Amino acid sequence: MKRMLCLLLTILLLPAFAFAENVQDSLVIGLVSYRTYELRPLIPQERDILSLYGLIYESLVTIDDNGIPQPLLAETWSETGGGNTWTFTLRENITFSDGTPLTAKDVAASGNYILNLANADVADKGFYQNIRYMVSSFDAPDEKTVVVKAKRDYYGVLYSMTFPVVHASQVEVASPLGTGPYVVSSFSPGSYLWLAANENWWQMEPQVKEIMANLYPSNKELITAYEYGQVDTAITRSVAAAQYKSGINSLSIAYSTRQLEVLLLNNSAPEFEDVRVRQAIRYAINKNLISQNVFMGMTINANTPVPPDNWLYYDQENSFTYNPEKAIKLLEEAGWTDTDGDNVMDRVMDGKKRNLRLRLYVYEDPENDVRFETANMIVDMLAEVKIKAVVTPMTYSEEQAALEAGSFDMALCAFQMDVVPDYGFFLRKGNNQNYCRYVSSEMTSLIDTLRTQEDQTDFAYTSQTIQQLFANDTPFICLFYRSGAILTRKMFTTVRSIREFELLRGIEAFGR
Repeated sequence: MKRMLCLLLTILLLPAFAFAENVQDSLVIGLVSYRTYELRPLIPQERDILSLYGLIYESLVTIDDNGIPQPLLAETWSETGGGNTWTFTLRENITFSDGTPLTAKDVAASGNYILNLANADVADKGFYQNIRYMVSSFDAPDEKTVVVKAKRDYYGVLYSMTFPVVHASQVEVASPLGTGPYVVSSFSPGSYLWLAANENWWQMEPQVKEIMANLYPSNKELITAYEYGQVDTAITRSVAAAQYKSGINSLSIAYSTRQLEVLLLNNSAPEFEDVRVRQAIRYAINKNLISQNVFMGMTINANTPVPPDNWLYYDQENSFTYNPEKAIKLLEEAGWTDTDGDNVMDRVMDGKKRNLRLRLYVYEDPENDVRFETANMIVDMLAEVKIKAVVTPMTYSEEQAALEAGSFDMALCAFQMDVVPDYGFFLRKGNNQNYCRYVSSEMTSLIDTLRTQEDQTDFAYTSQTIQQLFANDTPFICLFYRSGAILTRKMFTTVRSIREFELLRGIEAFGR
């Protein structure tokens, strides 16, 4: 305990280095946190704090390295009524950190708290708000049985069962009891969160007995702390982390986020009504060059909304290869040529000559200008295939209004994807985030079919068919998923898939 406090309080004046080695009984990590004033796992306020919550609280279901739901607090589950009712049976002998037995009442109370907030008439419906599209109620008919009434017979319901479970009497209070491998020893908002091994955890006692999380107001201060040896491990999404390469002194471990960077195309604009124009833009953009030059390689390629490391991914690499010659050919097939030699494609539309000039709207992340740089690179790439694009910088709210009104040609933005692998919110006709005005009766039918698949195999097949249609129709262009970096001098996990919101996953089993 004294050693942990010394690591927290001591300011080192010179950089300290250690060989990258396996963690022993303690770990000091650093992350950005300046808005979490209370520990409330059911309504988290910051992304990286979620990784700490994952050590204190557990869920009915967990997602494995391949992205497939697996039992955690629930030992088994079954579905009846055509998938409209899911029944989960809890494991035996699980207790909260104070020794109180976990019951179905605790699960139902936690789920209903999240569900009620998600359905409330409030602006902030919480991190787990998408549960309202999956579930109508939670019930506990006995101590070991949780009954979930689903809104549709849908395999995706299992993914929505990954919310944290707290004691039923503490759903509305700060620092509620959890069943996870660690408990909170001390918390100072904006300063540190100190975790200790849970002596009452239902699995084997963790090798790492203490975790000290130092909290920093910015990535700059976090990375400086890592450079000066004030933390063993730093968690960051800053592109500045790209400068750190794995070596004998330090490891740089990439992790996947749920932030999907996209180039939206307004399908209702005259220029984009022909799918060949949309496909041409896809072939004209060198995503690898953007990734390396702007994002410093901190990306994971995404040809469709499904991440390439996910079990549902359908590989169609040849459809997405950078090929400006093919882009020009597609434009010519769609009737666009440079008739006047001004290096801008044109064609006659509605009896009038029209140049292929497009507005590219972009809003900027306040922490850096990567998206604006991306827009400028795209402009240069489109110029190579004789498409004239003009960048218009906007605020987030201005671009949001333009997307909702459909008053744009192209727009760079990002979607924060949900844990449930359902992409209908921006592909199904009429959905409120289908900003591209993409209309496809086939896609709508596939989305509706996906949302009635309760079998894992059928769910995967339908998902892959959706990806094939996405590649053919090109409603918009997926650039890549953003990735982050774990900079560490101590190795603390052996899991294959390190992902956002679960960045410390596996530390509880390390060394076994």
